Amino acid sequence: MYFDEFDFEDEVLDALDAMRFEKCTPIQEQTLQPLMEGRDLIGVAQTGTGKTAAYLLPVLNKLCHGGYPEDAINCVVMAPTRELAQQIDRQLEGFTYFMNVSSVAVYGGNDGQRYEQELRGMSKGADIIVATPGRLISHINLGNIDLSKVSFFILDEADRMLDMGFYSDIMTIAKQLPKERQTMLFSATMPEEIRRLASEILNDPLQITLALAKPAEGITQQAYVCYEGQKMGIINKIFDTESSERVILFASRKTKVKEIARAIRKHGFNVGEMHSDLTQSERDEIMFQYKSRKIDMIVATDILARGIDIDDIRIVINYDVPRDCDDYIHRIGRTARAGSKGRAITFVSEEDQEFFGRIEAFIEQEVPKLEVPAELGEAPIYEPKKKAGARKPASKRGRGGKKNSNAKAKGKSDGNNEGKSESKKEARGRNRRRGDKKREVAADTNQATVVTVASTTPQPADAPIVKSGEEKKKRRNNRRYRRPKKTDKPNGQPKGE
Repeated sequence: MYFDEFDFEDEVLDALDAMRFEKCTPIQEQTLQPLMEGRDLIGVAQTGTGKTAAYLLPVLNKLCHGGYPEDAINCVVMAPTRELAQQIDRQLEGFTYFMNVSSVAVYGGNDGQRYEQELRGMSKGADIIVATPGRLISHINLGNIDLSKVSFFILDEADRMLDMGFYSDIMTIAKQLPKERQTMLFSATMPEEIRRLASEILNDPLQITLALAKPAEGITQQAYVCYEGQKMGIINKIFDTESSERVILFASRKTKVKEIARAIRKHGFNVGEMHSDLTQSERDEIMFQYKSRKIDMIVATDILARGIDIDDIRIVINYDVPRDCDDYIHRIGRTARAGSKGRAITFVSEEDQEFFGRIEAFIEQEVPKLEVPAELGEAPIYEPKKKAGARKPASKRGRGGKKNSNAKAKGKSDGNNEGKSESKKEARGRNRRRGDKKREVAADTNQATVVTVASTTPQPADAPIVKSGEEKKKRRNNRRYRRPKKTDKPNGQPKGE
């Protein structure tokens, strides 16, 4: 289906033509008409399917048609990260090029100049506010924004926002909005928390669900089963034979990102890094350099797994296996966007095999395993159904382990389970010996205490042995009786003498 088949205003069609938007994606084809009719909607589709245009175009078409306040905020778009907020704001700039609709992005990590720009946009009534939850809550608490006339409320990447703990913030923002509004919720997954949120802020929503959490057809998935120390050598081998341009390498922790970036630079690659320790201006600079091809590769945490709009990424490398299957989908979804082709490579260490096995079961396909270059040494065997510790060679029974099956069979063949009974006897004997030893040590300690006390308190020869606790009590009483009375003088003479 094509965009010009919908009843869009001329300004919207001109913008689509200038941006070379011709054919709708599946999520756009199914959501545009219900949204133009004013329905509340839940759209469930994976990243990179065109959800942003699916919810922006109907709103822009209505604002362009008129009938909404000119000096008030008419639409609020919520995004989980500043990168996604920036991406949505950039798309708005293109879509609104031929129409009199204003927008401002509101997110944290900026300098004072950017903050003043946010205040001007909100005070003058920008038509559309694109905001992260935390920053918008801050402006609400400071009284900087009036949301009483909002007509459209949009949640993008709602599942990610809930994962980041923004549920209460979203509910706080929703209470600031008029009850009569159109609400749209878009998400890559549909867990129970999303259903609960939808039931509280949406009114009789229409739910449109595409195939959930499946990699795009244009992605060629591959994996190396390797040891941790072989990963950097594999990276060198990959880019010995092909270009390192337009590559994103993901790692789960920012400390790991820094280590990998340093190691890759030492091997001569032109690389940048992206993680939460960078300021917003530093992040913007890295993305600018990457888009302008001043750097070839970015090493990043999962903050780049969503919220970037770069269509020509050739290769995505997972330096480690993400623990969540959805994170894997979002990572590799950075490539093969807009119907293009791409490649996703995952390094699977021994510790990650179980998690990668879950991912293969989740996407319902086995990812081809490539051979580790011979010069890097022997690679581990891929056994995803075994725990990490169970992949080591089997040994005889150790502490907490299971009995060897041969010993068990031998006990049964003797008819009296001799192997099992002997092990119990041995255990009881060891415990008995340990208990006897402890009692001997305790007796020696008590006896030594009694002897020490007897030297200051003579006892009859036939007196029974006194326990240390009783003797201590007796000594305390003796000391109490010997204390001088308060009426005594310091020299022991009674008062008055």
